[in-house]
Amino acid sequence: MFILGSCSAESREQVLLTARQIKEACVNTPFIFRAGAWKPRTSPDTFQGHGEKALEWLAEAKQTYCIDIATEVATPEHVSAALKAGIDYLWIGARTSANPIATQAIADALKNADCKGVLIKNPVSEDPALWIGNIERLEKTGLPIYAIHRGCNHQPCWSMAHTIRTARPDIPLLIDPSHMSGDAAKIQSLLSKAAELHYNGAMIEVHPNPAEALSDAKQQITPNQLPNFILPILDNTPTFNEVELEWLRAEIDELDDRLWATIAARMDVSERIGVWKKAHGVQPLQPQRFEQILAQRQKWAALNNLPPEFVQQLFHLIHRESLNRQQ
Repeated sequence: MFILGSCSAESREQVLLTARQIKEACVNTPFIFRAGAWKPRTSPDTFQGHGEKALEWLAEAKQTYCIDIATEVATPEHVSAALKAGIDYLWIGARTSANPIATQAIADALKNADCKGVLIKNPVSEDPALWIGNIERLEKTGLPIYAIHRGCNHQPCWSMAHTIRTARPDIPLLIDPSHMSGDAAKIQSLLSKAAELHYNGAMIEVHPNPAEALSDAKQQITPNQLPNFILPILDNTPTFNEVELEWLRAEIDELDDRLWATIAARMDVSERIGVWKKAHGVQPLQPQRFEQILAQRQKWAALNNLPPEFVQQLFHLIHRESLNRQQ
């Protein structure tokens, strides 16, 4: 299942051009065409979408190119307008799915709705329980539900998605590499990882000219890139055991990335401490401070079932490099 299209419905011409170019690029691959009518942006001074007018352009693309269409909804009023315009799939974005009251209001508005399905992105925070709760809210509508894994703060958060896949293997899981990375250059590698993890498809932001996009310009690819991007998911069919191992490896890789990023950040702070100490005539090594932190880490090791000697050795290595940075 592929959901392809620009972040925003910017104009009638842009919507129709995008739909046509995607259809030409994906001759043998069915897809759902997407574009945002309402855009929940951080700043009120940025492009917020054209609202109901954009739904008319999506409906025209649907009729012209015989494709299903999808857009994001954030309120019951959005749901009503989208259904009236003939939108086939509605998706709930990460900011809305972070609010269970808002998600429930949308679920209530979708009861007895005439559409093909609802897509729910993970919340902006790494909260698998809330994501599952939102899926359960939407399931009560009787409509097909799809989970969209878009990560948090441009990080995959594989553990969260693994939790969903394990708890609800019956719910199709799609990857949103555009928001997961925030960088078009990283989309292909994320799609390859999604193939290894046996995702059920992808939601990818596609724009005829990303540099001129009114929103999310850096994370959109062009239609002619699509064939090479989506082939890995179509061609990869790992066994169940291989999939489970790849999920666990993905979690390890992400934890390692966080671990090393944290160590690098700690060294940066150590260098700044060194500058302060030199300016104030303080020696780099402060034995009392060292013993205090080491004792805290050893208590932490006991609470977290880690061997104290392992924690002590690791802390000594980190502290030694911190002192080197302060010389």
